[in-house]
Amino acid sequence: MNEEANSYDQKIEEDIFDINKILEFLPHRYPFLLVDRVTMIEDGKRIEGIKNVTINEPFFQGHFPGLPIMPGVLQLEALAQLSGILLLQNPENRGKLAYFMAVDKARFRKPVLPGDQLHLIGEVLKMKKRLLKVKGTAMVDGKVVCEAELMFSVFEGPEST
Repeated sequence: MNEEANSYDQKIEEDIFDINKILEFLPHRYPFLLVDRVTMIEDGKRIEGIKNVTINEPFFQGHFPGLPIMPGVLQLEALAQLSGILLLQNPENRGKLAYFMAVDKARFRKPVLPGDQLHLIGEVLKMKKRLLKVKGTAMVDGKVVCEAELMFSVFEGPEST
């Protein structure tokens, strides 16, 4: 039993940001928060995270009845939220908002279904003080399901005005 407790403690320490830490950076809340955990951050270069997709997601009621598929635009939003954390973790940007400004080269390769776990990756293509461009990739079971180039800008948030 003690080994199991140590294993659990070790797992928590390996997670870069749990949900409580994510909530400190992103203004999104249920039902629109689409990142469950940040698993890796390489400052200014890369971020990785997880979105657990469950049948309880509200969008499955209408997309599509009898054939639940996660909308591609929400896969992009999950990538955008994860990548926004990379921009907002910079101390100069704390308390501000990362606005999703553009999406290019979006491709959807496979449907995302209830029970899937999206492995989200944001790789920096360009980063300035208040601007970020990333290549976002979402994978399920090691296979790419969605990819795109995403651009963000930092704006004053409600706490910084």
